[in-house]
Amino acid sequence: MQSNHLNRRGFVATGIAGLALSALPLPAFAQTEASAKALVVSVVDDINRVIATGKSEKSMLRDFEKIFVQYADVPIMARYVLGADGRSASPSQLKQFTKAFQGYISNKYGRRFREFIGGEVTVRNARKIKAGYEVRTSVKLQGSSPFEVTFLVSDKSGRDKFFNMFIEGVNMLLTERTEVGAMLDARGGDLNRLIKDMNRNKVT
Repeated sequence: MQSNHLNRRGFVATGIAGLALSALPLPAFAQTEASAKALVVSVVDDINRVIATGKSEKSMLRDFEKIFVQYADVPIMARYVLGADGRSASPSQLKQFTKAFQGYISNKYGRRFREFIGGEVTVRNARKIKAGYEVRTSVKLQGSSPFEVTFLVSDKSGRDKFFNMFIEGVNMLLTERTEVGAMLDARGGDLNRLIKDMNRNKVT
């Protein structure tokens, strides 16, 4: 099962992705390799800046959620993770799930960011793909060998935002889709109940 591959290094790396809500909409622009790379650099810099503050975990998690909202295309990610169940959800439910999902991701991965202290992320290269750009990075945590994390970046929301990540080849969104689907099944397909539990940080 893919989720089993999200070990310590995967958890921390996914957390890098796991973080971004909606910044003010900007005019559409022509996405470039440089702008896609710059987005990834900004994500990493902002996460490191929060860690360096030494705030309480609760305060850091709030900051991580803001980062997730700013740099990730959360609505697209939430709809993908919800899968087929999203097609039968009302607009109100989709909106509520998107909000709950961003908090769920931020809490799930943000709690592991202390392990990132002293780590290093190097942006290696980027290449054009159908949906935007694929930006490859090399991540080195203390006490571990470097491993690859790839961000997928698109400007379909009107500005560059990442919409998925691969940690050593493991698809973050696909993994979350499987896990969220299992959580929904455990609640008899009751999306409102899942949203409520996500908001209470009581999802397993």
